[in-house]
Amino acid sequence: MGMSRSENMRRIRSKDTAPELMVRSLVHRLGYRYRLHRKDLPGKPDLVFPSRKKIIFVHGCFWHGHDCSSVARTPKTNTGYWVGKILRNTERDARHQSELKALGWNLLVVWECEIRDAEALSSRLTSFLE
Repeated sequence: MGMSRSENMRRIRSKDTAPELMVRSLVHRLGYRYRLHRKDLPGKPDLVFPSRKKIIFVHGCFWHGHDCSSVARTPKTNTGYWVGKILRNTERDARHQSELKALGWNLLVVWECEIRDAEALSSRLTSFLE
């Protein structure tokens, strides 16, 4: 017997996700050090580079409403709920990002679908963090 959608969704974590761990590992290998999930900053950013005033968010395509063609499909059941939830997530993301910019932070969003190309991601991370 399979899991219900809500059981499955409840299992998905907000931090230490596989995409986030991959980005953390990559950034570390590139020689950068960071702080994790600072609760004193809007949106509890995934990676914070205080001395550089830079922040990286690692967003799951489904949860944060990315328009890529990967896994970000709207569920066929309870569609209204999921559309509303993802819309609220994207609005919250935008609010947090504008608050962080107002505080003088530079931001980079890494999407889950971008992690497959480690070489392209490495150069994107390097050019952002330099």
